[in-house]
Amino acid sequence: MAAFLLWLLLLVFCWPIALLALVLYPIVWLLLLPFRLVGITVGAVFAFLGALLMLPARVLRGRPV
Repeated sequence: MAAFLLWLLLLVFCWPIALLALVLYPIVWLLLLPFRLVGITVGAVFAFLGALLMLPARVLRGRPV
């Protein structure tokens, strides 16, 4: 909501830049999508490695009775 209100404010003060931002937003989103996917993948790999390293401690800890 805040981004939309800021865009409306930009539209009032400088409408050509606001329209340019409106047109360029999907293009920038598409260009940044591979980096976002790489970030998700790297985060998942680190989470997997952390779980793998903590597995022996979880197994040896056992369940409380």
